[in-house]
Amino acid sequence: MSSMIRFLCLVLALALPLGAAAQQITVSAAASLTDAFKELGPRFEAARPGAKVRFNFAASGVLLQQIGQGAPVDVFASADQETMDRAVAQKLVDADTRQNFAGNSLVLIEPFKDAAGVKSLQDLAGTGVRKIAIGKTATVPVGRYTRQVLEGAGLWSALEPKYVQADSVRQVLDYVARGEVEAGFVYRTDAALMDGKVKIAFVPTGHMPVTYPVALVADSRQKALGADFIAFLSSDAAREVFARFGFAKP
Repeated sequence: MSSMIRFLCLVLALALPLGAAAQQITVSAAASLTDAFKELGPRFEAARPGAKVRFNFAASGVLLQQIGQGAPVDVFASADQETMDRAVAQKLVDADTRQNFAGNSLVLIEPFKDAAGVKSLQDLAGTGVRKIAIGKTATVPVGRYTRQVLEGAGLWSALEPKYVQADSVRQVLDYVARGEVEAGFVYRTDAALMDGKVKIAFVPTGHMPVTYPVALVADSRQKALGADFIAFLSSDAAREVFARFGFAKP
C-alpha cells in the first residue's frame, strides 16, 4: 500500500507543472509595446499566482497573419484600429472583448549626431536627406500613419526613391539610431528609448489618432485568463507603467 501511495504522490507531483502550464497565455503585441509589456508581464503574474504570460512582439500586420495561420495566441494587441478591424472581419478575435488601452504620437526622428536639421516635411525632399526609414505600409501601422501624413502633404510619391522599408517600428528606430538613414517616422515612445542616439525633429500632423486596441483571440484556450489580462491593461498599475513609457490614455 505504501508503494501505491508513493506512486500516487509522484503522479501528483508530475501533474503540478502541467497544471501550472495550463495557466499560461500567449500575448501577441505590437513591437512598440515591447518595453511596457515586458514590465507589465511580471506584475500581472504577481497578481495572479500560478499564471504565466508569454509575449510575441512584431509588426501588427505580421502578428495578424500568424494568428490567421493558426498560431496559438490568446490575446492580440495592435498598434492601430485598421489591423484590429481586419481581425474582427476575419473572425480571428472576439469583437465583444475589444477595447482601447493606450495612445501614442507619431514623430519624425533624426540621428542625434550629424543630423540633417529637418524642420518640416518639405525638408525631406532636400538634398540633405538621402534616405528615409518607414514601416512597410502593408503590415506595419506606423508605415500607414506615415503615408497618411506624407500623402496629405503631397509628398508621398515624390519621396518614394528615398524610402528604406522596415519590418517594424523598432527597425525604423534602429536604422536612424545607427545613422543608416537621415530620418525616420516612429512613435514618441520609441524615440524616448534611444535618447542620445536619436532626436525628435518635429511632430507631424494629418494622420488618424494612434490608439492601441486589444482583444481576445477567438481560438484561445485560456479565455478567462486572457480576459483578465485585457482588464489588467486598464488598471491603475498598468496605466502608471504606460505613462512612464510615454503612452497616452486612449
